[in-house]
Amino acid sequence: MKLNWGTGIVLAFAGFIGFILFFVIRMSLDDRSNHDLVTEDYYKKELVFQQEIDAMKRAKALTHPLMVERTETGMLIRFPESMSPEKIKGKVSLYRPSNKHLDFDFPISLSNAHLLIPDKRLLDGRWDMTVYWEYDGETYLLKKSFMY
Repeated sequence: MKLNWGTGIVLAFAGFIGFILFFVIRMSLDDRSNHDLVTEDYYKKELVFQQEIDAMKRAKALTHPLMVERTETGMLIRFPESMSPEKIKGKVSLYRPSNKHLDFDFPISLSNAHLLIPDKRLLDGRWDMTVYWEYDGETYLLKKSFMY
């Protein structure tokens, strides 16, 4: 059987397409490849985005802003002194971009003006922290990334 140029080109295209399809199928079925969105409920979070923007503006407009600092015992979050600690309710969410199994939420229930996140919960690496709190019917939000 004699191969001409047309047959060779068709075989080359068919081989290339087969090669690409093999890798597409292999990567789609491979459990080691993580194809998740950044968060599980991404589209639901998108709907409340404007409320988050307003809450961040309110947090930045405070005369005494929320302070986050690293101490020997962990991350210390200091709430504004002008706010009564008993009236502050909310949560602190810590998100680890490299491993979703390390993510956790920490409820805010204060007796004094600060909240300590223990050092044993935070592994070395990058963390994204979201502090969402409510005080006298107003919501406030602080987003911060840090290396621990």
